[in-house]
Amino acid sequence: MKKIIYPKLNENEITIGVTAPSSGVEPSLKILMDKAKLNVEKLGMNVVFGHTVLTQNKGKSGPASKRVSELHSFLKRDDIDIIMPPWGGSFLMEILPQIDWDFVKKVPPKWIIGYSDISTLLFVYTTITGIATAHGPNFSELSSPIWDETTKRWLSVLKTNNHVKMIQYSSDKYQSSWEFVYKNPAQGFNLDTPTKWKSLNGETSEKMKGRLIGGCLNTLQILIGTPFDQVKSFVTDYCSEGTIFYLEPVGMNAAQIYRALWQMKQNQWFKNCNGILFGRPGLEDLADFTLLDALNEVFLDIDIPVLYDVDIGHMPPQLTLVNGAIAEVELLDNKGMLTMEFN
Repeated sequence: MKKIIYPKLNENEITIGVTAPSSGVEPSLKILMDKAKLNVEKLGMNVVFGHTVLTQNKGKSGPASKRVSELHSFLKRDDIDIIMPPWGGSFLMEILPQIDWDFVKKVPPKWIIGYSDISTLLFVYTTITGIATAHGPNFSELSSPIWDETTKRWLSVLKTNNHVKMIQYSSDKYQSSWEFVYKNPAQGFNLDTPTKWKSLNGETSEKMKGRLIGGCLNTLQILIGTPFDQVKSFVTDYCSEGTIFYLEPVGMNAAQIYRALWQMKQNQWFKNCNGILFGRPGLEDLADFTLLDALNEVFLDIDIPVLYDVDIGHMPPQLTLVNGAIAEVELLDNKGMLTMEFN
């Protein structure tokens, strides 16, 4: 059985390289980059901005070749410890065929962290190379004057040493709408609704253990049937303990969620899966077909724990989940605890 490789951070000096492998930042929102940079520098870290960050045309920070070139450059640079995109987007899949995966496997590993369309890169990167990646905040979300207790764990997670257990808890409240944030950029999340993790079978207590893998449902679905779908080999090579799949949708209704999960199931993504963590969907039902109907249709016959409304993804705050890490998840009375270990 192969071992997951976990990047190591230099405690004395950390530099974040901000590059945009998907969407860049419009000039009107440059304040997010400026404020995030100031916040990170106050913690004693350095920031390097790539040329792609503040360019944007037709939903992309630049041509795929330019985005790949900068990503390769940041992976190679000795002075960059963490790669953190400004935010997600829609077209990251374009760069996957142009990435030199042999090169990626040979350079010293470094953390890549983000979510949304960035999870497309994280998922493929880990399943192809066996190098851990982190599903967590994008750089723009570090622009808040004060990081909430859930979000701010991203750095301590990345600093964790091998074989040391780290614990994260479900948030107290989550943000139900982005309206306030859009009107008040760089002022942080508007956490206005009590968080309640739930079990699909209605149980108040659940446990699961396995190796984490997952991301944004919308963007991971498009990988199925492509050369970048390496889930089966990843599970065989790295996941003797079984997996915990975490997934979160954005802008999908219940029927679209069902179709995506059905496709993943048919492609055996959930084979040897010990549990599912499903993020807050913020969705619409399709007539009387609901999220719970979608989840039951896919997972009822697999007979594994399925937790939903979990702190993952587009309805912040979110946990920092490390692709490849061993995780134990416990639910008790709508509160969740996630323990991860790098081994």
